[in-house]
Amino acid sequence: MDPLLLARLQFATTTSIHFLFVLVTLGLVTLLVYFQTAWLVTRKPVYERLTRFWGTFYLVNYALGITTGIVMEFQFGLNWSGLSRYVGNVFGAPLAIETLVAFFLESTLLGMWIFGWHRLRRGAHLALLYGVAITAYASAFWILVANSWLQHPVGYEERDRIAHLTDFGALLRNETFGMALGHVLSAALTTGGFLVAGIAAWQLIRRNPDYEAWRKSLRIGVVTASIGITLVMGFGFAQFGYLGRLQPTKLGDEADKNAAAADFAARFGGSPADYLPPVGASAALGFMILIAFALMWIWVFIPFFYRDWIIRLKVPLYLLLVATPLPFVAAILGWLFREIGRQPFVVYGLLRTEDAVTGTSGAVMLSSFVGFTVLLLGLAVADWVLLARVAHRGTADPALGRRPDEPLPVPADRPEPVLA
Repeated sequence: MDPLLLARLQFATTTSIHFLFVLVTLGLVTLLVYFQTAWLVTRKPVYERLTRFWGTFYLVNYALGITTGIVMEFQFGLNWSGLSRYVGNVFGAPLAIETLVAFFLESTLLGMWIFGWHRLRRGAHLALLYGVAITAYASAFWILVANSWLQHPVGYEERDRIAHLTDFGALLRNETFGMALGHVLSAALTTGGFLVAGIAAWQLIRRNPDYEAWRKSLRIGVVTASIGITLVMGFGFAQFGYLGRLQPTKLGDEADKNAAAADFAARFGGSPADYLPPVGASAALGFMILIAFALMWIWVFIPFFYRDWIIRLKVPLYLLLVATPLPFVAAILGWLFREIGRQPFVVYGLLRTEDAVTGTSGAVMLSSFVGFTVLLLGLAVADWVLLARVAHRGTADPALGRRPDEPLPVPADRPEPVLA
């Protein structure tokens, strides 16, 4: 089998799975900050229950998401040694910062937050969560800095067929960076909002006794998703202006697209048709936009919060439940458009994908593809099963933040112990 095709399939599969974890992490930590801040300000027990429940939900996703990220990054050296050799001096800088900020600093702050319940002052404990949220957003910031360089290389010079970083500030001023960062962050906010609203809707449909907690979750989820999807649309359409100029083969008009393809053919060889992105890239963009417009209807639900009509009518709850997976689908389609749209380049206009792949046999690459895919799918399934269990248990007994004097729950099939 073709090693290049297998390497691309492996990267697409593993990165897509990891991206799903990232969306939940970024979106949910923002809402978690809101719940714990509300708890500190109002002192209402319902916000404590929500902080503990959604905190547990967040931690399960975070732990397995970190694992998928580590596994995913192995393939840069295994399958894409040509890319690592050519762009390591540039690409490695933002990735190294992201590792220090996210993997070390964020994990340290999160660990202190987990074990700081009832040991730290409430304000200090909340400050740790703010630190977790800030470093999570910083992680996305540096990942987008690195990815944007692949989309539009700037601030470098090439020596001996190796790119060397000459202007670090140019990475931050990259035209393909700012709006893309806003688009990704607002997509995560949308995903987190729909996830919270969807789970709350499910709990209300099944008449969970903690009505107050799920009612509040539903409200904040719907409002967050409404704001998020509006920002997604704004940041998304704002990218069309410069993408047609910087990546004409992806989003330029026919004249610019053909001129760029002809120029690439003259520089790298082959036919101009070889440098036009697959039709699937445009299809992914189209379906993503359709989903975004469909999700904009969530604004209609906000007036139904009056006298809890959104809950009493039941139909909006079912619609929110059905819509929960759609932001994930739209996000993956957007990622496919961004990455496939620059093909056949892994660094647009500089390094072709076929020159970036490791020179190995199809059998070795197939083994790598199968191994990585099985591992990442296993982690994803484990995450979904654990999250389903957390959601099913609800706010009845989140282990996170249990007070030292709080008794352990007694299972329904086991009698309470008789104390002498």
